[in-house]
Amino acid sequence: MKKTSLLLMFLLAFLTLPAQALYEELPSMPEPVSNNAVTAAIANGATYVYSFCGLDSSKLWSGIHLKAWRMNMSNGIWEALPPVPDPEGGKIAAAASTVKNRIYVIGGYHVAQNGSETSSDKVHRFDPASNSWLSDGAPLPKAIDDHVQAVWRDSLIYVITGWSNITNVPDVQIYNPAGNVWLDGTDVPNNVNYKVFGASGVIIGDTIYYCGGAAAGINFPASSFFRIGIIDPGNPAQINWSGFSSADAKGYRMAAATQNSTAVWIGGSDVTYNYNGIAYNGSGGVPALARRKLYQPATGTLVNENTNALPAIMDLRGAAQIDLTRFVTAGGMENGQKVSNRVFLYSPDGSVGAESPADPAVFSIYPNPVADNLSIDCAGSKAVQVILYDVYGRTGSSVSGTCPLTLPVTQLAPGIYLLQVLSAERQVWSGKILIAR
Repeated sequence: MKKTSLLLMFLLAFLTLPAQALYEELPSMPEPVSNNAVTAAIANGATYVYSFCGLDSSKLWSGIHLKAWRMNMSNGIWEALPPVPDPEGGKIAAAASTVKNRIYVIGGYHVAQNGSETSSDKVHRFDPASNSWLSDGAPLPKAIDDHVQAVWRDSLIYVITGWSNITNVPDVQIYNPAGNVWLDGTDVPNNVNYKVFGASGVIIGDTIYYCGGAAAGINFPASSFFRIGIIDPGNPAQINWSGFSSADAKGYRMAAATQNSTAVWIGGSDVTYNYNGIAYNGSGGVPALARRKLYQPATGTLVNENTNALPAIMDLRGAAQIDLTRFVTAGGMENGQKVSNRVFLYSPDGSVGAESPADPAVFSIYPNPVADNLSIDCAGSKAVQVILYDVYGRTGSSVSGTCPLTLPVTQLAPGIYLLQVLSAERQVWSGKILIAR
């Protein structure tokens, strides 16, 4: 049998694998760390999980550092990296994003011995290929920490709301790594429902989703508000913001990731706290939660699941997206405010990350497998956007217009991709596409 036929059989079998357990534990980090920035990238063909900055097990200002590590997903081996090059010293509440396989560690805050806190305007750039730090990028227009950070189309990094030295701010700061410049995005509404610190979110297609966080006010109350920001693909700095109140949106310092077309939040707490895990409201140590939140763009449904099937973990600043359906958390705080070195790989079950079958009366998407051009037919000459993502969440190909449409894939390598078809702000269909030649 030809090698191409064997590959095709393997990939087709992969498409029909049964759902996995919710998570598995991976080899522990070299030492406990919390409030660390986490992302994933590829180096020499291997996928790595990266951790930058954070707080050690002392939970003191002096335990805030600039240490960096990476773990090879193929063998679970952790190794130390050169520390984050911030001359101001250790920091927490930064966030890390990967664009075109280069890592950007943005913002965060420093804590002085007297307890004063200073937000950072730094953009540290790391090259996974050379395993080294590059010169810093253009500084943030407004220093920020505990912000929402997400990547659009493997091209722009959105830095949304957060704390800037003395207060929460409504700013949406958009970094363009290609030009090393900042764009001024449409601010979130200037009220406590949108302006928060310690929230987290993702971008799916052209829409931002973020929830949770701490609002301004006495003891920084936890917010129960879910926000949606629709990005104008013709002018990505233009964002149409909306949201809704929901008890299911409540959460502080959760990890956010995606599983196919579903936004997922893991862990966190429903009580806001200082970096040492002690509640702002004076109630003492804050418990970590064993839970996940799921948002389905296709239905507009937000679900909060408290389940012992997940580890109880909080104080998370990002997740490492490994592929279309799996992501990793590294470090954080466990119950008892214990700074953790534990690492978890999360996989979907039957209720999350599943495909939404195309209704043949509405959509016809063919052929699958495809070699050169994918055809998308829609009933009623529907105006849609079609995006094809690779297994690392990067945009491989896209097309917009009125059906029928043709999506070229000849420039893409053989393998499994996620296709999303969107109409206005609503996802209409998503599913796996196999490119085989």
